Amino acid sequence: MTRKVADCRNYPSETNCTLAITGEEDEVVRAASEHAASVHGHEDGPALREQVRGMLEDEKAGV
Repeated sequence: MTRKVADCRNYPSETNCTLAITGEEDEVVRAASEHAASVHGHEDGPALREQVRGMLEDEKAGV
């Protein structure tokens, strides 16, 4: 199974966040959504989790 990556550096924010989260898709969606809510002020819920899921990228080999 290909691991997924959510990387805040790809999305400009007021805090210039540099967090990257890597793992299995469901793990990354959960962690990235919780991070988006607690750090960036988004409301965690099904809509945010689907948005996060759609923005995930495959982990590059050797990373």
